Amino acid sequence: MARIAGVNLPQDKRIEVALTYIYGIGRRLSSQILTKLNILKCIKVRELSEADITRLKEVIEKIPTEGELR
Repeated sequence: MARIAGVNLPQDKRIEVALTYIYGIGRRLSSQILTKLNILKCIKVRELSEADITRLKEVIEKIPTEGELR
């Protein structure tokens, strides 16, 4: 299970859509993050490697999300 910014991402969703479950990240920002990290937008969350999840966490930490925005 991928947990990023305090949110459990749904395992059966494409990563591009799953990142939008995090408050403050929309489709456009999700797409930009994945392009920056060279992660395919069409893969599902359960197919991400631990290295990919770690890189996503590092990038998303720098973006105001969840509690910072609420």
